[in-house]
Amino acid sequence: MIVAEIFTQADGKITGFSIDGHSNTAPRGQDIFCAGVSTVSQAAYMCFYEHLKRKFKGDFGEGRLALELQEPPDEVTEGVFRTMLIGIREIEKLAPQAVKLVITQKNSAVDSTESCKLNGGGNFD
Repeated sequence: MIVAEIFTQADGKITGFSIDGHSNTAPRGQDIFCAGVSTVSQAAYMCFYEHLKRKFKGDFGEGRLALELQEPPDEVTEGVFRTMLIGIREIEKLAPQAVKLVITQKNSAVDSTESCKLNGGGNFD
C-alpha cells in the first residue's frame, strides 16, 4: 500500500509530505495507481526544487519521496501542495485498497534554513 502523509501547521497550511510504499496492484512498471501518485508527488517536488527554489529538506529512494519546507509556507507553496493533495485524494477514491492518505498536524514547520542540493548521486545534502 502507498501511504501519502501530508504535514500541516495548526492553521491548515501544508508544510510537506511523505510518500512511502507500493500499491502492488499490477506488475512493476504497469501499476497506474503507483504511477499516478508518483507523478503528482514528483511534479510537486520538482516544482519546489527547480522552479520555486524554496528551501526544503528532501528524501527519495525506492518507494519513497519526502519533502519538508524549511521556511514558512505561503500562498504559492500552498497552491503546489493543494494541487498534489487533490490528485492523491482522487487516486485514493479510485483505489482505497492501494492508496491511503493521512493528514498530520505538526507543531513546527521550520527547524533550519538549510537548502537542499542534489549531489549527483540521487541523494540530497
